[in-house]
Amino acid sequence: MKRLSIVMIALFSVFAMNAQESAKAKKLLSEVSSKVKAYDNMVIDFKYSLENTAESVSQETRGDVSIHGDKYLLNLMGTTQLFDGKKIYTIIPEDQEINISNYVEEDANNITPSKMFSFYEEGYTYKWDISQDVKGRQIQYIKLTPMDSHADVKNILLGIDSQTKHIYNLIQTQDNGTKITITVKSFKTNQPLAKNLFSFNEARYKEFYINRLD
Repeated sequence: MKRLSIVMIALFSVFAMNAQESAKAKKLLSEVSSKVKAYDNMVIDFKYSLENTAESVSQETRGDVSIHGDKYLLNLMGTTQLFDGKKIYTIIPEDQEINISNYVEEDANNITPSKMFSFYEEGYTYKWDISQDVKGRQIQYIKLTPMDSHADVKNILLGIDSQTKHIYNLIQTQDNGTKITITVKSFKTNQPLAKNLFSFNEARYKEFYINRLD
């Protein structure tokens, strides 16, 4: 009976500790979200890397994205993706092709550029993870695990600058072993963006084949 009591106490201690860590992680994520939502817009330069050791796949490139509310303009791997709030335009200059599709609400769980700073608000459990010193910056990691057991994503490590409350990097590990890392290199806010930055002008692409997917 005494041994059972000790085991029960130990279990309750573990549960209490996990609950405290979860609450601490949620508080930090809320601080990040609140700060980001206060900005009128964001202009971000980042490094993108993809690695799958089993498949001997490794690639690294740079990209940039401008975000205003739900709208965004993303440049990555020679492709431009524009979301004007209703439609997604994927512009591929190398193939002189443009794919136009409607935004699908069912795909809301996907991490789009405009949701990078808020995707974790629903559908994930939180865990306080390691802290690292990166060139004098204290980066606190939060481990996010999808509640959906059928999700392709195994877990996500979100690195947060403890001082600025800005996201430093995102490390996504998928079930197939693929690891995608996005590291913020430059983070600017409230920039003077062009009024038509998030508008698609079809007249500019007369030589392009336009594939309407809606």
